[in-house]
Amino acid sequence: CGGSISDPSGVLQSPSYPGSYPNDADCVWEIQVENNFRVTLTFRDIAMQSGTCQHDYIEVYDGPLHSSPLLGRFCSGSFPTYVSSSNMMSVRFHSDSRYSFRGFQAHYSSIPAGHNTTIQCLPDYMHVVVSRDYLQSQGYSAQSVTLNDSHCRPTVTSQEVVFNIPYNGCGTVQEENNDTINYSNTIRVASSGYIIKRKKNINLHVSCKMLRNSWQQVMYAAEDAVDVDEYQFGRYDMNITFYDSPAFLRQVRSSPYYIDLNQNLYLQACLHNSDPNLKVVVDTCVASPDPHDFNTLAYYLVRNGCPRDSSYATYYSPSSHFARFKFNAFEFMSRHPSVYLKCRMLVCRLGDSSSRCYRGCSSRPRRDTSAAEESVDVLVGPLQLREGGDPSGNPG
Repeated sequence: CGGSISDPSGVLQSPSYPGSYPNDADCVWEIQVENNFRVTLTFRDIAMQSGTCQHDYIEVYDGPLHSSPLLGRFCSGSFPTYVSSSNMMSVRFHSDSRYSFRGFQAHYSSIPAGHNTTIQCLPDYMHVVVSRDYLQSQGYSAQSVTLNDSHCRPTVTSQEVVFNIPYNGCGTVQEENNDTINYSNTIRVASSGYIIKRKKNINLHVSCKMLRNSWQQVMYAAEDAVDVDEYQFGRYDMNITFYDSPAFLRQVRSSPYYIDLNQNLYLQACLHNSDPNLKVVVDTCVASPDPHDFNTLAYYLVRNGCPRDSSYATYYSPSSHFARFKFNAFEFMSRHPSVYLKCRMLVCRLGDSSSRCYRGCSSRPRRDTSAAEESVDVLVGPLQLREGGDPSGNPG
């Protein structure tokens, strides 16, 4: 039960609904819709153990589970509706070992945020768009919109003022606290006039915050001049590529990648981001013959930073944005033709010795790690055994 959901609308329901839900369930759904949209969630049916909601309950969070405000916790009563302040909402269902009931069903959909200013946190920069109609309605011109660093000019079209603000320039400030890494800047809309002015300047404070499992984008206006409050969530841009040797010079571009048993396989994970003060490490890599199921038949190469396969090894990388590793090829005994890998990569602050990136092998579950880390799941494959390959493992 649970999982990540990206469809614009859908249905959530407890396991086995409308039958009785199982005991000791703990399900978390993360709903993430398009940028500059909101999530609206309406419950249509609730039948659970009532009372103080200590045993069986539903929780709704305004964003990721571990870093967002709790919108509501309930187990009975009227059917509530919740609207997120961002493009992400989390729903948790918990049951204990006692009684079991029908559970719940809820419908969600995405609705436009309805602002005249939008923001996206892209891999290399913040993309901010301000509507010229909106500026004109407030009595400002497009020429009055500037950034902290006046050398970084926007692109002005007939309808919009567009800023592409790099994380590592144009006056962007980097700040770190216990649970976020924050990149912030300020767009200023100045009131015209040489001697006097009767309108306040507008300061649009734009920031991208890196949380444990997502990017959070925040936007608001200072001095009560404009009511803008924008939160968005996104994902890191990460990919994993095979290479033909430990020199990591030539990529393997064929798919599927045909290999021999016990052949050395070299992989490089790459983070596409303009901030040089980020570090990437391999946390977990699990293999499966089915790209949609990594539970039924699964083989771990590394788990929570701990190697599980004797052939798994890491390599020195020339950049903190790369993570290089290898293992020896295998196939599943049931003669499935392909092997797929799903790897969880961690992104941490470079030099942060308290983060998982620097702790190495850890038996602690992921939820206990620092919130200033981002985990990214990357799927690789398929790998297929070359027909007539040498069983000794020589590439031939």
